[in-house]
Amino acid sequence: MNARLLIVLALLGIVVLLSLSGQGPARLMVVAGHPAPTATSTSIDVLVTVTPTSTLTVTLTSTATDTPPTETAISTPIAAPRGANYLPIVLNPGGAAPTTTATAGPSPTAPPTGQIPAFSHVFIIVMENHEYSSVISNTAAPYFNSLAQQYGLATNFYAIRHPSLPNYLALTGGSTFSVTNDCTSCFINAPNLVDQLETAGKSWKAYMEGMPSPCFVGDNNKTKYVQKHNPFIYYDDIRLDPVRCNQIVPFTQFTQDLTASIVPDFAWITPDMCHDTHDCPVSTGDVWLQSIVPQILASPAWQQNGVLFITYDEGSTTMGCCTVASGGHIATVVISPLGKTAYQSAVPYHHYSLLRTIEEAWGLPLLNGANCDCSQPMADFFTLPPTGKRP
Repeated sequence: MNARLLIVLALLGIVVLLSLSGQGPARLMVVAGHPAPTATSTSIDVLVTVTPTSTLTVTLTSTATDTPPTETAISTPIAAPRGANYLPIVLNPGGAAPTTTATAGPSPTAPPTGQIPAFSHVFIIVMENHEYSSVISNTAAPYFNSLAQQYGLATNFYAIRHPSLPNYLALTGGSTFSVTNDCTSCFINAPNLVDQLETAGKSWKAYMEGMPSPCFVGDNNKTKYVQKHNPFIYYDDIRLDPVRCNQIVPFTQFTQDLTASIVPDFAWITPDMCHDTHDCPVSTGDVWLQSIVPQILASPAWQQNGVLFITYDEGSTTMGCCTVASGGHIATVVISPLGKTAYQSAVPYHHYSLLRTIEEAWGLPLLNGANCDCSQPMADFFTLPPTGKRP
């Protein structure tokens, strides 16, 4: 019996014992050595996690002292209840039968399970500048909290950076493009979500509250409109293309499009500087949401397998996750007839995760930071129809 098979059998035995005993996470160090004179040693770091719901995660990472590591991925299907997750077992095939030593180790966060539905329409509303704790359970935001309780709430969602503009670019381009302030002339020549949407034959519009006219460049303080909350105008291939640029329109167009059932496949909504709670209290934004969101939820575009994401651009701290996000802990709700109800997800997410969710739903390439293992799609929020087919 070769060394690889012995290691696999030993690990399976450990998993079974742990699952039966209900123990918590354990870290095992496996050292396999060749006899002299080859004297090659290989260390295999094994992390086994068993949760009370029988979720098993086994991860092995091998390194050799005298040669580059050779990894072999082996997946072992094990019957488990709904919600269980497994990662591939990675082994180094060299060496003799291992010996094991156990030491304590942390339990990793399991990746989300599920599949992103192919939404009919995507709506996004971006609010401003509040930490999760100042919105969730805040009596000044009863409507937002009712949505969070009725639909899906991401309890571990983070902005990418400070200040505002880098986060808007992250949501639409998968990168901050080295922008570190709310500049108005830092235009960008780079692929973006609009490029992807049009290539895939998807229609789009960006609805900007307070914007004086379509394709307006600059700020308008009289109408509480600021360019930094309009990421689309920053991309050269949108701003300099009259046809594309005229898809960035005043928010007054939104109700007309919704009523006429001509709302595009992708609809981005930026409230003005008061209604997004940047310059006004949380309560003001909550009242505004209560006037707009019911219209979306009553539309065929949403009811027929659409989705609405409401998020904040950034918080007020540098809390973050996933190596790419440090813009604060923010509230994000996921509202869809294909979504789970009264659901809370503690999976770490951020703006690149939201972008990736849209891209995967429509089979688009992953842009920049969305194409990273640190940017998990928000798959756990959704359920597929009984047939198991994507709508």
